[in-house]
Amino acid sequence: MDWTMILIALGVLAAIGAIFGLILEFASKKFAVEVDERVGKVRACLAGANCGACGYAGCDAFAEAVVEGKAKVNGCIPGGDNVAKGIAAVLGVDAGESMERKVAKVRCQGSSGVAKDRYEYQGIKSCRAATYHAGGPKLCRYSCVGLGDCVDRCVFNAIRIKNGVAVVDSKLCTGCGACVACCPRSVIELASESDRIDVLCRNSDVGRAAVDVCLKSCIACKRCEKACQYDAIHVKDGIAVIDHDNCTRCGDCAGVCPRHCIVID
Repeated sequence: MDWTMILIALGVLAAIGAIFGLILEFASKKFAVEVDERVGKVRACLAGANCGACGYAGCDAFAEAVVEGKAKVNGCIPGGDNVAKGIAAVLGVDAGESMERKVAKVRCQGSSGVAKDRYEYQGIKSCRAATYHAGGPKLCRYSCVGLGDCVDRCVFNAIRIKNGVAVVDSKLCTGCGACVACCPRSVIELASESDRIDVLCRNSDVGRAAVDVCLKSCIACKRCEKACQYDAIHVKDGIAVIDHDNCTRCGDCAGVCPRHCIVID
């Protein structure tokens, strides 16, 4: 065995390694991207849900955008005012106006035994998948499918399925909108927490067509509209709609609704 050749080869490899090491070190210093230390501090203030409600890919992207002045200080919806104040303190700016807290609300009461069934669904446990099978297992084409796509998307455990319909825990809901975005029927909406009276139906079919599919469907009878003394509710496109700016939460509309689709929280 020629030990001289082996030692030479090892020496050459070591030299090549040392040269590449120097090149990498030079490159890391030459092309290093300076990170504003405020980004880490802003990131620490955030709710950490990576829900995307701010309009960015996640909390890291939002933190960078805030520091760069591309995003608003109060852009973290799940964090609310407390997070906005924390970010403002880091950046030395004003936190802006207080945000009215919003929560997700399910505009449907089509639970098992209320919404009538078209068939018994035994496919993939997915609302979106089920709607591709003859329009879904429930006769009402506006109803909550009730298979839990929203539950899977909620990182705050604020929504669950009860008797075949989604139910939101407003105390846990942060208003991030993840459930709204994934609902194939657009049954879930974000609404002001102060809106204590709601029409929990989206069925715009009129009369018998609505009655035949659900026991709590709005039938556009306009009794609520006639009972309201404050011009706060009107039937539009076959469905009752509340103007919460005019609503006094007196409950007169809920009292005359024959279908019990107007609910006071």
